[in-house]
Amino acid sequence: MRRIVLDTETTGLEPEEGHRVIEAAALELVDRRLTGAAFHRHFNPEREIEAGAERVHGMSHADLMNEPRFADLADEFLAFLDGAELIIHNAPFDLAFLDAELVRCSRPPLSGRHSVLDTLELARRRHPGQRNNLDALCARYGVDHSRRTVHGARLDAELLAEVYLAMTGGQTRMDLAPAAVRRRYVQRGTGPALRVVRASAEELARHEARLDQLDRAAGGTCVWRQADGSGADG
Repeated sequence: MRRIVLDTETTGLEPEEGHRVIEAAALELVDRRLTGAAFHRHFNPEREIEAGAERVHGMSHADLMNEPRFADLADEFLAFLDGAELIIHNAPFDLAFLDAELVRCSRPPLSGRHSVLDTLELARRRHPGQRNNLDALCARYGVDHSRRTVHGARLDAELLAEVYLAMTGGQTRMDLAPAAVRRRYVQRGTGPALRVVRASAEELARHEARLDQLDRAAGGTCVWRQADGSGADG
């Protein structure tokens, strides 16, 4: 299934007051893996940015004056999203702004045209009574968010993709050696002699605790335990 992890930055909080989208980032997930395909652009909002919003994302109107208008890239943006489920944190906020931009340039709004998964609502169901903003979720699921000194649509979408996959029992990557290297090393009599380092009892306990956390997040047995048959149903 094709999914798009989506985030925006804006000039303020209310599209009804004429506030605009100044950055949009959309990352493609296919079969729960980031493909590398993305839409990411900044836009000239044709208006000033509120001081509070500028403190959040660090962008001023002067920074954006030479960027294209949203209307100039609306068709490219819609084409990239076409047919995908959208994954958005606090979806009503982003959708309200994007729909306002699309209506402004005589394009159909996103609402009602795409299936949307709101990760904020998902997190609230899974972690009631806890903080569920993106920083809190990154900390809870072990996602490194140290680069997030200010908000940015591209970085926030990347972090959200990792959080979404962790929340739903998946993973973002398997950074193993290239296939050619793996094939060479597994051939009999080739490759260096490798020292086997086994996990300590403490490391095994931490590993099991992490799997327990993933089980709770997934509402069942996580993929790792399903694969090695160590889950409750295995």
